Amino acid sequence: MFGTNGIRGVANQYLDCELALKVGKAIAKVLGPGPIAIAMDTRVSSDMIRSAVSAGLMSMGVDVHNLGMVPTPAIQYYVKTHDVSGGVMITASHNPPEFNGIKCISADGTECSHEEESAIEDAYEEELQTVSWERIGKETSIDGAGEAYVDAIVSKVDTDLIRRSNIKVVLDCANGASVHTSPLLLEKLGVQAVVLNGVADGMFPGHYSEPVEENLSELKEEVVKVGAQLGFAHDGDADRCVFVSETGRYLPGDVGLALLSILCMETASGKKEVVSTVALSNMVEDAINDAGGTLARTAVGSPIVARRMMEDGAPIGGEDNGGIIFADHQYCRDGGLAAARMIEFVARYGSVQEHVDALPKYTTIKSAAFCPDDKKSYLVETMARNHSSERIDRTDGLKISFSDGWVLLRPSGTEPKFRIYSESKDPEVARSRSEQFVREVADILG
Repeated sequence: MFGTNGIRGVANQYLDCELALKVGKAIAKVLGPGPIAIAMDTRVSSDMIRSAVSAGLMSMGVDVHNLGMVPTPAIQYYVKTHDVSGGVMITASHNPPEFNGIKCISADGTECSHEEESAIEDAYEEELQTVSWERIGKETSIDGAGEAYVDAIVSKVDTDLIRRSNIKVVLDCANGASVHTSPLLLEKLGVQAVVLNGVADGMFPGHYSEPVEENLSELKEEVVKVGAQLGFAHDGDADRCVFVSETGRYLPGDVGLALLSILCMETASGKKEVVSTVALSNMVEDAINDAGGTLARTAVGSPIVARRMMEDGAPIGGEDNGGIIFADHQYCRDGGLAAARMIEFVARYGSVQEHVDALPKYTTIKSAAFCPDDKKSYLVETMARNHSSERIDRTDGLKISFSDGWVLLRPSGTEPKFRIYSESKDPEVARSRSEQFVREVADILG
């Protein structure tokens, strides 16, 4: 049931009320018996799914703290700082509007571990006994969770420096869960702001909620038009943030992670380590090394990155999709703090584009190839044999390193496909090798 990031599906098809009710009961068994916080994004189906999950929780005797519509990191901050046993976020993040999802949060505010998710799946298959009528849980509406989250972010950046710098930004909320919190954050930081798609609307009328370049043409144009020093955009639940430089150039998630890691290496005390995944561009590793830090790599998945950060004492980590984790705040992806810290970067160092231009240059080609779920292990093993003369990394899928670049073949956790990443300093090598491995997958599967 659980994919890379929660349970997801089309509302009223796979993800219907019956499933959500049973999942709520299973969550109660695993994360209860204490209170559980619940929140949602702006999707049309979010009220329905939230109500069904809440009913399942209460039927098991668990009290529910309903935070309403707030970003995912806001409910995670609430769980971390309040006496609750866990949390549930109703969101499908960047997926199209017909999708929704159920994301589970541990008592410390981090995303549930694989073991906790497996326990919830096992409980889902049981005939769980609900409590007697007098022990049914109650739901309480909680106000102010978004505001408390924003105040916590403000306390983590140099607000005096930001206010003195007279910075102008353009914010794209994607009609998602950040429509209240991110404009409030900019107001409290004393930043001049132009807000795009700032009305809650689960149909995502401005553009789909995936913060990729093809969805952000309006943001790129507006940054240049109003003379802003920075643009940024969230996904639907605002746990991610990607940026646009003052020239209107879209900056992929790995570029944002590189810049914020440089800021962290130069301002944070303690260990100078960044944690990310095997899929991260070598550009980021080079930039971190140049700033006096080191990079530790894990399997793909923000909970895996977060737990490695805890083990190593690393101050920052993240992935190449705009999801960045800051240890001094909370061990989860946080689009709000990423935005605030990039504004601080501008206040400290000036032009974002100049710093981007100074980063090492790599070309990364991301493609995909169809592969039935029952053939994924076979494909990995066959590829490993075919390339046994190269350096092999099995941390997540199969990463093959060459003298002039690398290729990562990673099975999708939600679709019958393999994601294929090819990187090299030579653009032609990256492209040709990507095409080569797409053909190899097709040949192996016949």
